[in-house]
Amino acid sequence: MQALHSPTLKPSPLDPFRTRNRSPFLVGAASKSRRRVCVVAASAASTVGAPKREKDPKKRVVITGMGLVSVFGNDVDAYYDRLLCGESGISLIDRFDASKFPTRFGGQIRGFSSEGYVNPKNDKRLDDCFRYCIVAGKKALEDAGLRGDHLSKMNKARAGVVVGTGMGGLTVLFDGIQTLLERGHRKITPFFVPYSITNMGSALLAIDIGFMGPIYSISTACATSNYCFYTAANHIRQGQADLMLAGGSEAAILPIGLGGLAACGALSKRNHDPKTASRPWDIDRDGFVAGEGAGVLVMESLEHAMKRGAPIIGEYLGGAINCDAYHISDPRADGLCVSSCILSCLEDAGVSPEEVNYINAHATSTIAGDLTEIKAIKKVFKNTSELKINATKSMIGHCLGAAGGLEAIATLKAIQRGWLHPSINQFNPDPSVDLDTVANIKQQHEVNVAISNSFGFGGHNSVVAFTAFKP
Repeated sequence: MQALHSPTLKPSPLDPFRTRNRSPFLVGAASKSRRRVCVVAASAASTVGAPKREKDPKKRVVITGMGLVSVFGNDVDAYYDRLLCGESGISLIDRFDASKFPTRFGGQIRGFSSEGYVNPKNDKRLDDCFRYCIVAGKKALEDAGLRGDHLSKMNKARAGVVVGTGMGGLTVLFDGIQTLLERGHRKITPFFVPYSITNMGSALLAIDIGFMGPIYSISTACATSNYCFYTAANHIRQGQADLMLAGGSEAAILPIGLGGLAACGALSKRNHDPKTASRPWDIDRDGFVAGEGAGVLVMESLEHAMKRGAPIIGEYLGGAINCDAYHISDPRADGLCVSSCILSCLEDAGVSPEEVNYINAHATSTIAGDLTEIKAIKKVFKNTSELKINATKSMIGHCLGAAGGLEAIATLKAIQRGWLHPSINQFNPDPSVDLDTVANIKQQHEVNVAISNSFGFGGHNSVVAFTAFKP
């Protein structure tokens, strides 16, 4: 992500053991720790070289349903069709008067309806973040063939929900603060706390469908969705659940959300040409474009999916999470923790680097972030001649906590269809990005193993791996 440009927000040293005025009693411990880190890294690399994929049907995790809310609508196939066409969903904001903001555009969702998915009485009270979550979650269940009798016959004690959000119910929070300041505490709605806290999307979805297994939310900024996929899959692998709904939801295109991101100095200011503002890997990129929406997957054990005759879309092979422990918004310039996260994901997936031939990149269009990710990719993948990477955010913007969910769906559709969507707005490619970025025009490509990267403020890194399902 882009720097906040504040002299008080200094990054930690790249090598945390090399600090001044260290106690002499810690020197030996630091040296041992440094050696231990190197041993772990070497061990991970050697393990990746000899991959062993999961074969137990109780522990193999498959994707059986996908649901979304996006700037291109709520239908998964229509969403991917428009991505393949290279269509930009970015436009000037008209939800509120943004004329005085330094950035006046984004991936704003228009014409959204939750009819048939959210109780009309409750719908009026809900923040869009949670409305998007419920609609995407229920659409994913429908896609998985789980509605009506099929849903009611499930063992719901072994079904869970982990759908996170980076920002939570911002509209409800903002309205509640305004009410407090203008009318006093007695006028605050009793729904203020329940409908603003970050866990409520998962909770409301679980209440609606009756799931009683692991139900919670994760909030790791823009890495949120992948964290949710990773933890949901592990609940299945560890035998704690048969089926999980996982993903992310976000609705931050409102005055406080846009104003806060603008204050960070993270947003593009290309107000004269919003549709070309998100341009990952282009030398003229000037920041990311805010988006919104939700992306949710139905993840279940292969054994459970086979027993109920579920449609299998693809297979989740593995994932990994870690933290730069460096800066609140900047990535480590050397890409060390990103590359180690990718390696850990491959180890968890039982995949060698040579097997990966497609990456759905984080690629936000920030000056520092894009190149850091490229550095990390080059560290892991020594031969990139068959490797293709693309940037979903070039068309839908950066949907923060929902980004990984919407990008996982794009990744799975690429595996299904054999076509990669383009990275649009590649007018003047950065010369340091010497990889195939699927610039401007879609490409036919048979995906062997795909990884999807997501990174967030605070240095949170997350990577997940998918492939086509083969019995």
